Amino acid sequence: MIRTLTEINPAQDHCQRWAARTPTWRHTSDGGFDADRYVVEQIDEAVAKAYIVANHYSGSYPASKYRFGLFDGARLAGVLVFGIPASARVLTIPFPGLDPFIESVELSRLVLDDTVPANGESWFIARCFEEAAARGVRGVVSFADPVPRIVAGRIVHPGHVGIIYQATNAQLCGRSTARTLTLLPDGQVLNDRAAQKVRRQDRGHDYVERHLVQLGARPLRSGEVPAAWLSAALADVGAVQLRHRGNWRYCFRIGTPAQRRRVHLALPAVPYPKTTD
Repeated sequence: MIRTLTEINPAQDHCQRWAARTPTWRHTSDGGFDADRYVVEQIDEAVAKAYIVANHYSGSYPASKYRFGLFDGARLAGVLVFGIPASARVLTIPFPGLDPFIESVELSRLVLDDTVPANGESWFIARCFEEAAARGVRGVVSFADPVPRIVAGRIVHPGHVGIIYQATNAQLCGRSTARTLTLLPDGQVLNDRAAQKVRRQDRGHDYVERHLVQLGARPLRSGEVPAAWLSAALADVGAVQLRHRGNWRYCFRIGTPAQRRRVHLALPAVPYPKTTD
């Protein structure tokens, strides 16, 4: 049987930084960001993926549309990825008048290292929005995951409510759909799509199976029912079921003031949350 992981509620008055998938913190009142020290440039997917996988708590990289790096001199100090969500409805529900994946995208990953002072996020996001708007993007959706995750006594994700999105005047449009996550002992989530690849032996199932074997599951035997093997493998590696109420959904209209006014945002605004679940 897969164990159940309950939620915790830490204070949220710091902005997150990441190194080797481990969070560090800058207090939101901390200043010292010097914009003259940094530049923002579009980067190759290989560079963005290597940085995100090495440092983001999820250890995963999304399907991407545009990728930008924050450079401190020649050193890469952060990455922002505008991604393509699995369903166009992620974009068309809030922005029904925009062409999904072209005029609207998801802000899928934002990672800064612990050398970047507070206020670096808002400056970096603003520069990336300018770059995206120049490419025809008018609507951006991003999600803040407010549910902390603890595996084997180790915090793999402390949870956040999108303080930086609030600071950049995003409109909060409620939550995404509530769901139950299957959390693996390395902190990664086995999503429904990956699980179905194993059950149906669809393309990509071997990658998922190798990952579970690396975590301690026995290999799938010839002739074994894949669905039964998956259930046993998840129990063997110590996967946990995490009850999740849904991520907070933030929406941005970008471009010139006139361009922003022409974008219809179909979801009502709700008050900003201040604490994690």
